[in-house]
Order: sequence, then C-alpha cells, then structure tokens
Amino acid sequence: MSATSPHVLVIEDERAMAAVLRDNLEAEGHRVSIAGDGPSGETAWARGDADLVVLDVMLPGIDGFALCEQRRDAGDRTPVLFLSARGEPEDRVRGLRAGGDDYLAKPFHLPEFILRVEALLRRCGWSGGSDLLRFAGHTVDLRAWTATLADGRQENLGERELGILRLLASRAGEVVRRDDILDEVWGDDAFPSSRTIDNVVLRLRRLFEPDPSRPVHLHTVWGVGYRFTLEPEDGSEEEER
Repeated sequence: MSATSPHVLVIEDERAMAAVLRDNLEAEGHRVSIAGDGPSGETAWARGDADLVVLDVMLPGIDGFALCEQRRDAGDRTPVLFLSARGEPEDRVRGLRAGGDDYLAKPFHLPEFILRVEALLRRCGWSGGSDLLRFAGHTVDLRAWTATLADGRQENLGERELGILRLLASRAGEVVRRDDILDEVWGDDAFPSSRTIDNVVLRLRRLFEPDPSRPVHLHTVWGVGYRFTLEPEDGSEEEER
C-alpha cells in the first residue's frame, strides 16, 4: 500500500459504458485501466497490479464468470465487482460462487456503483495491489499481521490494531470519523466504547511513533476521529483541537 490512489481495472466491452465508469472513477481519484474483452481482461488482471476488478459478465472471448473462476483458481484474491444486465437471483448467486465479492445489475445508479467500489476497497485495504504498508522506516505486512519497526524489532499486531491501521492508511490525509472506524473494524459483532478505540490507537502509537505523547503519524481530531499521515507533520495534536 502506498499514498497513491487505488488502481481499478474495468473489464467491459461496451465502450460507452467503460468510458462512463472510467470518468466517474477518475473523478473519485482512482487510477483506471480498461480492457474490452475477456482475453485482454485476463492478461491485464494477471499482471497483479489492480486493487479492484470491475467485471462485466457478457464479454467476447470469455465471459466474466469463467474469467473470475480462472483467476480464483490461479490463487488471485483481487476483489471483484460484477456488472451485468443479468440481474436474476440465480445470476447473482452464480457470480458469487464464481468468486465475486459483489454483484450489481444494469442499469444502475452511478452513486451506488461508486459506493460499492469504495466499500470493497476499504474492506480489502487495497490488498490486491500490495500487502505492505511502509512509513517512517516501518514495514507492516497486512496479510501476516506483523510489523518490522524502524529499529529492526518484529511485532505482531492484533485484529483491531491491524484493522484501524489499515483503514486509516487507506484514507491517508483524511479525517476518519469514530463511527466509520466502528462500522469498518468492529462491524455489528461488538459494541465498543470510544475509549476502546482510543486504547487501540494508543497501542499503535507506542509501536510506531517516536514520541507517543506527540504523534506525527496517528493524529487525533478532537471530537471527530483520527487522521493518518505517511510523512511527519510539523506541530502537535493541540493544533487539531
């Protein structure tokens, strides 16, 4: 993972549709590649640099279901959002069984499409592009739940520590509200207090900040949430009160 925008591969044979998707994704700050048929989509997908694949079902050469199955059989776990004019329940089930993560029937509203893209990217932490987060000499392996600190120490991360760090890093520079952290990291399985989030962030600061009492990467935005920066910033949290 890096500070760059996520890369979305759109495999869609309708040129007008592909152009609309590209324009809207780029407007959201994403990098976009287009493939116009099954074989070229397979080649682009196999390069391994996509963070999300938007996959039409009815494609020339090889259909989307078969293409997704092939990539999953090859061990590829890049998130997949199916798009299809075939919106019957059995089609949706087939898409999910083929390895898709979400399924959106045409015609659809573009705001819903963008929301689904963003949800998949957040859920997977851009893991399709890279499983490593590097900053300030630290390297975090998001798949192995381990961190190699700048001083060479190896540390294991807990589920909540990893979840918060991945969420904040995926939205680097943005203020992430406490409610968003609760929804993305805890979900509906638990009901933590705000203090619980603070305690997890404190543990992360003890690992990654030179001085946990004056953080330069994991910032508190008082009364709102937290903000992560890859590069140290001048000043202290007092400026964000």
